[in-house]
Amino acid sequence: MLHVPPVTLPTTPAAALLSLQADIDALPTFAERVAAAKTRFSSKNRKGDTTFDAIKEVLTAMCAGRCRCMYCEDSAADEVEHFRPKDLYPEVVFAWINYLYACGPCNGPKNNRFQVLSAKSRTIVDVTRPLKAPVTEPEPGDPVLIDPRREDPLTLMRLDIRGTFLFRPIPSKGTHEYERANYTINILHLNERDHLPGARKDAYEAYCALLHRYVLKKKASASAEYLARTESALRRTHHPTVWAEMKRQRDEIPELRALFREAPEAMQW
Repeated sequence: MLHVPPVTLPTTPAAALLSLQADIDALPTFAERVAAAKTRFSSKNRKGDTTFDAIKEVLTAMCAGRCRCMYCEDSAADEVEHFRPKDLYPEVVFAWINYLYACGPCNGPKNNRFQVLSAKSRTIVDVTRPLKAPVTEPEPGDPVLIDPRREDPLTLMRLDIRGTFLFRPIPSKGTHEYERANYTINILHLNERDHLPGARKDAYEAYCALLHRYVLKKKASASAEYLARTESALRRTHHPTVWAEMKRQRDEIPELRALFREAPEAMQW
């Protein structure tokens, strides 16, 4: 799970989102705004809608690999996901910065579950609305869930590429930062889906093989075109968090230390 570089939405769909959001914001009560947000988004988020076709095209270009989920990087991204759930935050139901492209196995469990670091008490509060509960505004606060559109998840969690291929929080237990990392890992089931560690291990081996091939061909004075193709293949490989961790942890793993010493330019890939 990596930071998603910012991309500006083209003018026409951006203007359409602003207009749609203004319609929601104009409603008099919070409950009406929530109801309209859900209904209006469902009616717009369909194939053939020019605004959301354009949005999905841009989100696809922002994804890693071949349109992989922005959370797990494994399954195909095919759902426009609201970082702040529309059931709780109708004021951003049509906000471009609130959109991620996700897969069902990530978006489904997350659903409308959400925690915040309360602005008032500075404690973590679950603002998820229970089924059939009154539709009231959630307590103000900063999200506990890590937002890859706005921040770098790898400042708070680390992928073990030396054995388990599981994510672990970096901050110390008992800190809000630890809780943020732990909550993100758990709510998205980043460690609980059995195939994910194996997929990350496969990606690690693929990255190593490509980098090893690049180093060998570089030493053999291969053409710049050939080396560029190898770099391009590496950039398209799934689970780019594995690659990011290979660069971060290179000095801890002799094989990686040697490869990156021979190809220091790969640190910029």
